[in-house]
Parts: sequence; C-alpha cells; structure tokens
Amino acid sequence: MQFVVLLLGILLLLFLIIKVKLNTFVSLIVTSILVALGLGMNPAEIADTIKEGIGSSLGELAIVFGFGAMIGRLVSDAGGSYRIAKTLINLFGKKRLQLAVVVASFIIGMSMFFEVGMVLLIPIVFAIALEAEVPLLYLGISMATALSATQGFLPPQPAPTAVASALGANLGMVLMVGIVVAIPCVAIAGPLFTIFAKKIAPDAFVVKKSLPAFGEVKEYNIDETPGFGISAFTSLFPVVFMMLSTIYSLALHGGKTLKHPQGLDAVVSMLGNPMIAMVIALIFAVWSMGIHRGRTMAQVGKTMEEAIKSIAMLLMVIGGGAAFKQVLINGGVGDAVQSLMAHANLSPLVLAWLITVILRISLGSATVSGMTAAGLVVPLMHSTGANPVLMALAIGAGSLAVSHVNDAGFWMFKEYFDLTVKQTLSIWTVLETIISIVGLVVVLLLSLVM
Repeated sequence: MQFVVLLLGILLLLFLIIKVKLNTFVSLIVTSILVALGLGMNPAEIADTIKEGIGSSLGELAIVFGFGAMIGRLVSDAGGSYRIAKTLINLFGKKRLQLAVVVASFIIGMSMFFEVGMVLLIPIVFAIALEAEVPLLYLGISMATALSATQGFLPPQPAPTAVASALGANLGMVLMVGIVVAIPCVAIAGPLFTIFAKKIAPDAFVVKKSLPAFGEVKEYNIDETPGFGISAFTSLFPVVFMMLSTIYSLALHGGKTLKHPQGLDAVVSMLGNPMIAMVIALIFAVWSMGIHRGRTMAQVGKTMEEAIKSIAMLLMVIGGGAAFKQVLINGGVGDAVQSLMAHANLSPLVLAWLITVILRISLGSATVSGMTAAGLVVPLMHSTGANPVLMALAIGAGSLAVSHVNDAGFWMFKEYFDLTVKQTLSIWTVLETIISIVGLVVVLLLSLVM
C-alpha cells in the first residue's frame, strides 16, 4: 500500500508542477500533506513531520547556501570569476575545459558536501561557459557528476563513512578502492553522457547570459579585475579549512568522527565544519573582493543583498523536498522496503545495491537509504563472507540511483541550471543512475580479484 501511495504522490507532484504550473515549493508541501494522509499518519503529527523535514535540511544549508551565494556574487561582481574563466581557458583550451572542471570538482568533492561544492563552483563554471561560448550544461554535467560520485563513494564524506563504519570496513581501503570505482563513473556519466544528453534534451543546451540563481554576469576589462590567485583563493576559501580538517582527521584518527573532541581536535573540527568555514570565508571575501578593491561597505552590502534574493526560492524548494522525504520516512515507506527485500535470494553485492536503490527511490535521501541498507545487509554480509569494503561501495552506488522529486539534489540541479522538471529528469536523474549502475559493475568486477 505504501508504494501505491508513493507512486500516486509523485504523479500528483509532477501534475501540479508541470500541468497546473503551481509554484514548486507549494506543490511539494501540498503533496506532502496528502501523501502523509494516504500513508495513514496521525493528522495531528503531519505538521510536525513537515517542520522536522524542513528544519533538518535548512538548519545548516541556510548559512551554507546564503553565505556561499554571497561569496560567489562578491567574486563575480569584482570580476574575479571572469579572471578565473579567462585563465583556465587560456591554460587548458576550449577542447579540454571539461577535463579541467572534472579534476577541480573531484578534488573539491572529496572534502566538501555536494551542496557546498555546487554553491562555490557553479558561478565559476558559469563564467567559464560564457567566456568559452558553450552551454553551461556542457561543463555543468561533468561538475555535478564529479561532486556526486565523491559523495557516494569516498570517505570522509558522511554517507560512505557512516556505511563503512556500520559494516566494519576499513575507511582507508574504502577510500582507495572508492577512487578506483569513482573514476570510470565520472568519465562515463560526465563527459561521455554529455554527448547523449544534448540529444535527449537539446533545448537545455543553450548559451544563457544570466541565470536566476545568481543573476547576469557583467562584462569586464581583464586589466581591471583582481588577480587569478586571490580570486581562486577567495572562491575556494572554505575548501582550505575542510580539506585541512579532512587530512587531520585521516592522519590522526583514521577518518573517524570524534563524538566529543577536545583541545586541538575541537578547534580543527570547528574550522572544518561547512557552516563555520563559510562564515570565515565570507568575511575574507568582503575584504578581498570589496574593501581591498576600493568598494564601500554600502556597495558590498547591496551585492550581498542581491545574492540572498537570488537563492530565496531555491532554499524554499529544497526545504519542500526535504519535507516530502520526511513524510515518506515517518510514514513507514522505509519499513515497507525492508519487508519486501527480506527474503530475496541474490548475490550479496547485488542485493545490497538493489535494497539501497529501492530505498533511494522511495525516500530520496542518499544518506538515509545507505544507512538503512547497511543495517539490513550486515547479517547477510557475515553469513556469506562478503568483502565489507565492496559491500560499502555497492551500497554507495545504490544510494545515488534515480534521484527524482523527493531528493533535494534534484531541485538544486533544476534551479541552479534553470531547467524544467522534464529536463531535470532527462539529465540529472539519468546521470545519477548511470553513476549507480557503472559503480555496481566496477564493484562486481573488483569482487573477482578482491
């Protein structure tokens, strides 16, 4: 029954957004309420469930997105994004720009959450695409693919770290083997898929001079823009703290998250937190792209205000998606998946992947689906003697599959790239599924030698 309600809910949501043209955030909240009733939830608890979903999602993202948008707009308005774009184009050439974006996104994705990496990179990638006169999606697909793959496979990202710990897998081995799995996933779902995506959704591959998420990019005299070093450093300032925190954690604690860090551990943990890193980075950006450039605080303040206005609806949509996800979790859809797969007779790696895929489709959250699947397959892993490292990576692959309307990442990709729901399903959902399938195939091949 839960799956019927889930399917009807998704169809209703698509109908409201595509046919009725109702605001996406309103559509998500209305659908969440109706689905909650359909799942038999106590009517008195529905409002609290929706608030729980929105609060858990936007609690940190409000600062991460808000401050990230302000940093991006400060760098852009000062001409820093233009300088970065010109430098990378001159260094790599137009034919190898995808490679440059993939490498940068992969490195950044290893130490930053998907959302943070997207917020920081997309203004730069947009500037590069404009200067190179190519569609944003031509570079954006590769960027999103690299960021997504690192979230699914590579510790110390939260989901793979939590899954590896639950399965008792060595984090260092998960990281090393995860890189082997992630590379072909990024190559196939990134640059290669971009070729086919142009045929699937050709109307999405147009050169846009402005995007709602961060406005119109101005034209600059290269001699009047800040240098490449200070521009890149300001844009990626949070990466420094997060990467140093990651290296520190791996070197001293094997990548494990300490519950109650003290002394230097506590300081490093604080600086590596995305929220704190963003606050410090914004303060630096106000100086480097504002005061240092001779701008008044009134001008800097106006830039920051415009940045917040541009992402207001994006935050609301992400919150709405999180509310829908929470209704599905509290409504028992996760428990229904567990019951469905309890007696399946498959290879442990395939079964782990399949359980996670069903959970991902049903619940939306990659982290929740991965952790739930890990708890389900622990007895199976012990009884069959399956390699815990490969089991963790199979679950990681499954947690990325079929991202759709109940996943915040879906709406983020849609809003940032200014796409329709249909275009997002054709591009984002497909590339996530490609990463998942390729990841499983590589894990199965590795199981022959591990």
